[in-house]
Amino acid sequence: MICPHCERNLLRRERTGNRCSHCKRAYALDPKTNPLGLNDLRVRRITTALTEEGRIRIVPDQLWYALSRKRLRDGVYAQGCLGAVVVVGIMATVAALVAETPYPLLVTAAMVLTGLGIGLARASGAGRGLPPVTREAFPTQVLAAWRTVYGTLPPGVLDTERSAGGTAAATGAAGPTGVLVCPDRAVVAFLVADGLPARYGLALARTPEEALAVPSGGPVLVLRDIDADGELLVRRLRDALPGRTVVDAGPSLRTVRSLPQAVPYRDPRRRPDAEAVRLLAGLGTFTPEELKWLGRGWRFPLVGLPPGRLLAVVERVAAQVTRGLDPDRRRAAELGFLTWPDAPGPDPVGDR
Repeated sequence: MICPHCERNLLRRERTGNRCSHCKRAYALDPKTNPLGLNDLRVRRITTALTEEGRIRIVPDQLWYALSRKRLRDGVYAQGCLGAVVVVGIMATVAALVAETPYPLLVTAAMVLTGLGIGLARASGAGRGLPPVTREAFPTQVLAAWRTVYGTLPPGVLDTERSAGGTAAATGAAGPTGVLVCPDRAVVAFLVADGLPARYGLALARTPEEALAVPSGGPVLVLRDIDADGELLVRRLRDALPGRTVVDAGPSLRTVRSLPQAVPYRDPRRRPDAEAVRLLAGLGTFTPEELKWLGRGWRFPLVGLPPGRLLAVVERVAAQVTRGLDPDRRRAAELGFLTWPDAPGPDPVGDR
Protein backbone atom coordinates (compact mmCIF):
# COMPACT_ATOMS: atom_id res chain seq x y z
CA MET A 1 0.00 0.00 0.00
CA ILE A 2 0.97 3.66 -0.37
CA CYS A 3 1.81 5.55 2.81
CA PRO A 4 -0.69 8.44 3.12
CA HIS A 5 2.05 10.67 4.55
CA CYS A 6 5.29 10.11 2.60
CA GLU A 7 3.65 8.30 -0.36
CA ARG A 8 6.20 5.47 -0.29
CA ASN A 9 5.03 2.08 -1.53
CA LEU A 10 5.09 -0.12 1.58
CA LEU A 11 5.47 -3.87 1.73
CA ARG A 12 3.66 -5.69 4.52
CA ARG A 13 6.83 -5.99 6.60
CA GLU A 14 7.42 -2.23 6.22
CA ARG A 15 4.16 -1.22 7.91
CA THR A 16 3.79 -3.29 11.06
CA GLY A 17 1.47 -1.84 13.65
CA ASN A 18 -0.09 0.53 11.07
CA ARG A 19 3.07 2.64 11.04
CA CYS A 20 5.25 3.51 8.06
CA SER A 21 8.83 2.31 8.52
CA HIS A 22 10.13 5.21 6.41
CA CYS A 23 8.46 8.34 7.82
CA LYS A 24 7.62 6.68 11.18
CA ARG A 25 4.08 8.10 11.10
CA ALA A 26 0.94 6.12 11.95
CA TYR A 27 -1.94 5.62 9.54
CA ALA A 28 -5.51 4.49 10.23
CA LEU A 29 -6.44 1.72 7.80
CA ASP A 30 -4.52 -1.16 6.29
CA PRO A 31 -6.18 -2.97 3.34
CA LYS A 32 -4.83 -6.32 4.56
CA THR A 33 -6.51 -6.08 7.95
CA ASN A 34 -9.52 -3.85 7.27
CA PRO A 35 -12.71 -5.81 6.42
CA LEU A 36 -13.48 -3.40 3.56
CA GLY A 37 -9.94 -3.49 2.19
CA LEU A 38 -9.54 0.25 2.81
CA ASN A 39 -6.54 2.51 3.02
CA ASP A 40 -6.36 6.15 4.10
CA LEU A 41 -5.81 7.50 0.60
CA ARG A 42 -8.91 5.76 -0.75
CA VAL A 43 -11.04 7.12 2.09
CA ARG A 44 -9.77 10.64 1.37
CA ARG A 45 -10.37 10.25 -2.34
CA ILE A 46 -13.95 9.07 -1.97
CA THR A 47 -14.73 11.65 0.72
CA THR A 48 -13.50 14.40 -1.61
CA ALA A 49 -15.78 13.09 -4.37
CA LEU A 50 -18.84 12.80 -2.09
CA THR A 51 -18.39 16.29 -0.63
CA GLU A 52 -17.75 17.71 -4.10
CA GLU A 53 -14.33 18.92 -2.95
CA GLY A 54 -15.70 20.40 0.25
CA ARG A 55 -18.75 22.15 -1.21
CA ILE A 56 -21.16 20.12 0.91
CA ARG A 57 -20.93 18.08 4.09
CA ILE A 58 -21.93 14.44 4.38
CA VAL A 59 -22.80 12.02 7.17
CA PRO A 60 -20.83 8.86 8.07
CA ASP A 61 -23.61 6.65 6.71
CA GLN A 62 -23.13 8.07 3.21
CA LEU A 63 -19.41 7.38 3.45
CA TRP A 64 -20.17 3.82 4.65
CA TYR A 65 -22.24 3.08 1.57
CA ALA A 66 -19.73 4.58 -0.86
CA LEU A 67 -16.87 2.58 0.66
CA SER A 68 -18.95 -0.63 0.69
CA ARG A 69 -20.25 -0.48 -2.89
CA LYS A 70 -17.68 -2.72 -4.51
CA ARG A 71 -18.08 -5.42 -1.87
CA LEU A 72 -21.88 -5.17 -2.09
CA ARG A 73 -21.72 -5.68 -5.84
CA ASP A 74 -19.18 -8.53 -5.77
CA GLY A 75 -20.54 -10.33 -2.72
CA VAL A 76 -18.67 -12.20 0.00
CA TYR A 77 -17.60 -14.82 -2.54
CA ALA A 78 -15.19 -12.42 -4.22
CA GLN A 79 -12.58 -13.89 -6.55
CA GLY A 80 -9.53 -13.44 -4.34
CA CYS A 81 -7.45 -16.62 -4.58
CA LEU A 82 -10.32 -18.74 -5.94
CA GLY A 83 -8.59 -19.32 -9.28
CA ALA A 84 -5.34 -20.26 -7.61
CA VAL A 85 -7.09 -22.77 -5.32
CA VAL A 86 -8.73 -24.51 -8.27
CA VAL A 87 -5.56 -24.57 -10.39
CA VAL A 88 -3.36 -25.84 -7.56
CA GLY A 89 -5.98 -28.39 -6.58
CA ILE A 90 -6.25 -29.76 -10.13
CA MET A 91 -2.47 -29.98 -10.53
CA ALA A 92 -2.07 -31.69 -7.15
CA THR A 93 -4.89 -34.12 -7.97
CA VAL A 94 -3.22 -35.11 -11.24
CA ALA A 95 0.10 -35.58 -9.42
CA ALA A 96 -1.55 -37.72 -6.76
CA LEU A 97 -3.23 -39.88 -9.41
CA VAL A 98 0.08 -40.45 -11.18
CA ALA A 99 1.84 -41.30 -7.91
CA GLU A 100 -1.12 -43.48 -6.82
CA THR A 101 -1.20 -41.90 -3.33
CA PRO A 102 -4.78 -42.02 -1.98
CA TYR A 103 -4.58 -39.63 0.97
CA PRO A 104 -3.20 -36.58 -0.88
CA LEU A 105 -5.75 -37.41 -3.59
CA LEU A 106 -8.61 -36.94 -1.12
CA VAL A 107 -7.20 -33.60 0.09
CA THR A 108 -6.62 -32.19 -3.38
CA ALA A 109 -10.00 -33.38 -4.61
CA ALA A 110 -11.58 -31.55 -1.67
CA MET A 111 -9.69 -28.38 -2.69
CA VAL A 112 -11.04 -28.62 -6.22
CA LEU A 113 -14.60 -29.24 -5.06
CA THR A 114 -14.40 -26.35 -2.60
CA GLY A 115 -13.11 -24.00 -5.28
CA LEU A 116 -15.78 -25.08 -7.73
CA GLY A 117 -18.45 -24.72 -5.05
CA ILE A 118 -17.37 -21.16 -4.32
CA GLY A 119 -17.36 -20.43 -8.04
CA LEU A 120 -20.92 -21.71 -8.41
CA ALA A 121 -21.99 -19.68 -5.38
CA ARG A 122 -20.53 -16.54 -6.92
CA ALA A 123 -22.23 -17.25 -10.24
CA SER A 124 -25.61 -17.68 -8.52
CA GLY A 125 -25.20 -14.40 -6.61
CA ALA A 126 -24.82 -15.91 -3.15
CA GLY A 127 -23.49 -13.37 -0.68
CA ARG A 128 -24.16 -10.45 -2.99
CA GLY A 129 -25.62 -7.39 -1.31
CA LEU A 130 -24.42 -8.35 2.18
CA PRO A 131 -22.06 -5.67 3.54
CA PRO A 132 -18.86 -7.01 5.19
CA VAL A 133 -19.21 -4.12 7.65
CA THR A 134 -22.76 -3.23 8.64
CA ARG A 135 -23.92 0.34 8.71
CA GLU A 136 -24.22 0.19 12.49
CA ALA A 137 -20.69 -1.20 12.92
CA PHE A 138 -18.99 1.23 10.53
CA PRO A 139 -18.25 3.90 13.21
CA THR A 140 -16.43 1.42 15.46
CA GLN A 141 -14.78 -0.79 12.83
CA VAL A 142 -13.58 1.98 10.50
CA LEU A 143 -14.10 5.52 11.77
CA ALA A 144 -12.81 4.83 15.29
CA ALA A 145 -9.37 3.97 13.91
CA TRP A 146 -9.43 7.10 11.76
CA ARG A 147 -10.37 9.27 14.74
CA THR A 148 -7.61 7.69 16.85
CA VAL A 149 -4.90 8.54 14.31
CA TYR A 150 -6.12 11.92 13.03
CA GLY A 151 -8.17 13.15 16.00
CA THR A 152 -11.26 13.83 13.90
CA LEU A 153 -13.33 12.39 11.05
CA PRO A 154 -12.31 12.82 7.39
CA PRO A 155 -12.76 16.41 6.16
CA GLY A 156 -16.38 17.17 5.29
CA VAL A 157 -17.88 14.29 7.32
CA LEU A 158 -20.32 15.40 10.02
CA ASP A 159 -19.75 14.03 13.50
CA THR A 160 -23.33 12.89 14.05
CA GLU A 161 -22.40 10.84 17.14
CA ARG A 162 -21.38 13.97 19.04
CA SER A 163 -24.12 16.30 17.85
CA ALA A 164 -27.89 16.41 17.89
CA GLY A 165 -28.13 17.24 14.22
CA GLY A 166 -31.51 16.52 12.71
CA THR A 167 -33.46 16.40 15.95
CA ALA A 168 -35.01 19.84 15.91
CA ALA A 169 -37.84 20.92 13.65
CA ALA A 170 -37.14 23.81 11.30
CA THR A 171 -40.43 25.68 11.24
CA GLY A 172 -39.49 29.24 10.36
CA ALA A 173 -40.83 32.40 11.94
CA ALA A 174 -44.38 32.00 10.64
CA GLY A 175 -44.72 28.35 11.62
CA PRO A 176 -44.28 25.28 9.41
CA THR A 177 -45.44 25.47 5.83
CA GLY A 178 -45.32 21.70 5.61
CA VAL A 179 -43.78 18.53 6.97
CA LEU A 180 -40.74 16.58 5.84
CA VAL A 181 -41.10 12.92 6.87
CA CYS A 182 -37.91 10.88 6.80
CA PRO A 183 -37.33 7.84 9.04
CA ASP A 184 -33.55 7.95 8.49
CA ARG A 185 -31.89 10.11 11.17
CA ALA A 186 -28.65 10.29 9.22
CA VAL A 187 -30.35 11.69 6.12
CA VAL A 188 -32.24 14.23 8.23
CA ALA A 189 -28.94 15.33 9.81
CA PHE A 190 -27.49 15.70 6.31
CA LEU A 191 -30.40 17.88 5.15
CA VAL A 192 -30.38 19.97 8.33
CA ALA A 193 -26.64 20.62 7.97
CA ASP A 194 -27.39 22.09 4.54
CA GLY A 195 -30.22 24.16 6.04
CA LEU A 196 -32.83 22.80 3.65
CA PRO A 197 -35.77 22.31 6.09
CA ALA A 198 -35.27 25.82 7.49
CA ARG A 199 -35.18 27.39 4.02
CA TYR A 200 -38.60 25.98 3.17
CA GLY A 201 -40.19 26.08 6.65
CA LEU A 202 -40.54 22.30 6.86
CA ALA A 203 -41.07 20.64 10.23
CA LEU A 204 -39.32 17.31 10.65
CA ALA A 205 -41.01 13.99 11.47
CA ARG A 206 -39.98 10.34 11.35
CA THR A 207 -43.37 8.60 11.56
CA PRO A 208 -46.99 9.24 10.52
CA GLU A 209 -47.81 9.85 14.19
CA GLU A 210 -45.20 12.60 14.46
CA ALA A 211 -46.39 14.13 11.18
CA LEU A 212 -49.96 14.15 12.46
CA ALA A 213 -48.86 16.05 15.58
CA VAL A 214 -47.29 18.92 13.59
CA PRO A 215 -49.56 22.00 13.69
CA SER A 216 -49.70 22.48 9.94
CA GLY A 217 -52.15 21.75 7.18
CA GLY A 218 -49.49 22.12 4.51
CA PRO A 219 -48.11 19.45 2.21
CA VAL A 220 -46.23 16.40 3.49
CA LEU A 221 -42.97 15.56 1.74
CA VAL A 222 -41.90 11.91 2.14
CA LEU A 223 -38.24 10.96 1.84
CA ARG A 224 -37.59 7.27 2.39
CA ASP A 225 -35.51 4.29 1.39
CA ILE A 226 -36.56 2.42 -1.72
CA ASP A 227 -37.62 -0.79 -0.02
CA ALA A 228 -40.69 -2.51 1.37
CA ASP A 229 -40.83 -0.31 4.48
CA GLY A 230 -40.51 2.86 2.42
CA GLU A 231 -43.28 1.91 -0.01
CA LEU A 232 -45.64 1.12 2.85
CA LEU A 233 -44.70 4.33 4.70
CA VAL A 234 -46.18 6.40 1.87
CA ARG A 235 -49.43 4.42 2.10
CA ARG A 236 -49.55 4.77 5.91
CA LEU A 237 -49.09 8.54 5.66
CA ARG A 238 -51.89 8.91 3.13
CA ASP A 239 -54.17 6.83 5.34
CA ALA A 240 -53.23 8.83 8.48
CA LEU A 241 -53.54 12.25 6.82
CA PRO A 242 -56.69 12.20 4.67
CA GLY A 243 -57.16 15.38 2.69
CA ARG A 244 -53.50 16.37 2.99
CA THR A 245 -51.15 16.50 0.04
CA VAL A 246 -48.61 13.70 0.50
CA VAL A 247 -45.76 13.87 -2.00
CA ASP A 248 -43.50 10.84 -2.45
CA ALA A 249 -40.11 12.45 -3.16
CA GLY A 250 -38.35 9.17 -3.92
CA PRO A 251 -37.78 7.74 -7.37
CA SER A 252 -39.62 4.59 -8.30
CA LEU A 253 -38.07 1.20 -7.70
CA ARG A 254 -38.16 0.49 -11.43
CA THR A 255 -36.26 3.69 -12.22
CA VAL A 256 -33.47 3.06 -9.74
CA ARG A 257 -33.04 -0.61 -10.65
CA SER A 258 -32.47 0.43 -14.25
CA LEU A 259 -29.52 2.66 -13.34
CA PRO A 260 -26.23 0.82 -13.87
CA GLN A 261 -24.45 2.64 -11.02
CA ALA A 262 -27.16 1.86 -8.43
CA VAL A 263 -26.02 -0.89 -6.05
CA PRO A 264 -28.64 -2.38 -3.68
CA TYR A 265 -27.99 -4.21 -0.45
CA ARG A 266 -30.04 -6.52 1.73
CA ASP A 267 -30.47 -7.05 5.41
CA PRO A 268 -31.90 -10.47 6.38
CA ARG A 269 -33.01 -8.96 9.70
CA ARG A 270 -35.36 -6.56 7.91
CA ARG A 271 -37.15 -8.83 5.48
CA PRO A 272 -40.83 -7.90 5.22
CA ASP A 273 -43.29 -10.36 6.71
CA ALA A 274 -46.12 -12.03 4.83
CA GLU A 275 -48.59 -9.26 5.73
CA ALA A 276 -46.25 -6.58 4.41
CA VAL A 277 -45.78 -8.49 1.15
CA ARG A 278 -49.57 -8.82 0.85
CA LEU A 279 -49.97 -5.07 1.31
CA LEU A 280 -47.29 -4.37 -1.29
CA ALA A 281 -49.06 -6.65 -3.77
CA GLY A 282 -52.30 -4.81 -3.04
CA LEU A 283 -50.78 -1.52 -4.18
CA GLY A 284 -50.85 -2.87 -7.73
CA THR A 285 -47.69 -1.01 -8.75
CA PHE A 286 -45.14 -3.85 -8.67
CA THR A 287 -44.49 -6.76 -10.98
CA PRO A 288 -44.24 -10.27 -9.46
CA GLU A 289 -40.46 -10.12 -9.90
CA GLU A 290 -40.27 -6.77 -8.06
CA LEU A 291 -42.41 -8.13 -5.23
CA LYS A 292 -40.07 -11.09 -4.89
CA TRP A 293 -37.07 -8.72 -4.85
CA LEU A 294 -38.62 -6.58 -2.11
CA GLY A 295 -39.71 -9.68 -0.18
CA ARG A 296 -36.11 -10.89 0.05
CA GLY A 297 -35.16 -7.70 1.87
CA TRP A 298 -33.35 -5.90 -0.96
CA ARG A 299 -33.24 -2.11 -0.78
CA PHE A 300 -31.72 1.03 -2.23
CA PRO A 301 -30.97 3.28 0.77
CA LEU A 302 -31.20 7.05 0.68
CA VAL A 303 -27.61 7.21 1.93
CA GLY A 304 -26.59 5.46 -1.29
CA LEU A 305 -27.72 8.32 -3.52
CA PRO A 306 -24.96 10.79 -4.48
CA PRO A 307 -25.22 13.48 -1.75
CA GLY A 308 -25.16 16.43 -4.14
CA ARG A 309 -27.87 14.89 -6.28
CA LEU A 310 -30.01 14.07 -3.25
CA LEU A 311 -29.80 17.68 -2.08
CA ALA A 312 -30.70 19.02 -5.51
CA VAL A 313 -33.73 16.75 -5.86
CA VAL A 314 -35.12 17.47 -2.39
CA GLU A 315 -34.52 21.18 -3.02
CA ARG A 316 -36.58 21.06 -6.19
CA VAL A 317 -39.49 19.14 -4.71
CA ALA A 318 -39.54 21.30 -1.55
CA ALA A 319 -39.68 24.42 -3.73
CA GLN A 320 -42.51 22.94 -5.78
CA VAL A 321 -44.73 21.75 -2.92
CA THR A 322 -44.34 24.96 -0.91
CA ARG A 323 -44.86 27.27 -3.88
CA GLY A 324 -47.16 30.13 -2.88
CA LEU A 325 -47.59 28.95 0.72
CA ASP A 326 -45.15 31.52 2.09
CA PRO A 327 -44.41 34.74 0.16
CA ASP A 328 -40.92 34.84 1.67
CA ARG A 329 -40.13 31.51 -0.01
CA ARG A 330 -41.60 32.09 -3.45
CA ARG A 331 -38.24 32.81 -5.00
CA ALA A 332 -37.09 29.31 -4.06
CA ALA A 333 -39.92 27.88 -6.16
CA GLU A 334 -38.19 29.05 -9.33
CA LEU A 335 -36.07 25.90 -9.15
CA GLY A 336 -38.88 23.95 -10.82
CA PHE A 337 -40.32 20.45 -10.65
CA LEU A 338 -38.89 17.36 -9.03
CA THR A 339 -37.18 15.27 -11.68
CA TRP A 340 -35.26 12.07 -11.19
CA PRO A 341 -33.47 11.72 -14.54
CA ASP A 342 -34.12 8.51 -16.43
CA ALA A 343 -30.57 8.51 -17.78
CA PRO A 344 -27.85 8.06 -15.17
CA GLY A 345 -25.60 11.03 -14.51
CA PRO A 346 -21.88 10.78 -13.82
CA ASP A 347 -21.07 8.64 -10.83
CA PRO A 348 -19.01 10.71 -8.34
CA VAL A 349 -17.59 7.67 -6.59
CA GLY A 350 -17.71 4.61 -8.80
CA ASP A 351 -15.63 1.68 -7.53
CA ARG A 352 -12.57 3.71 -6.55
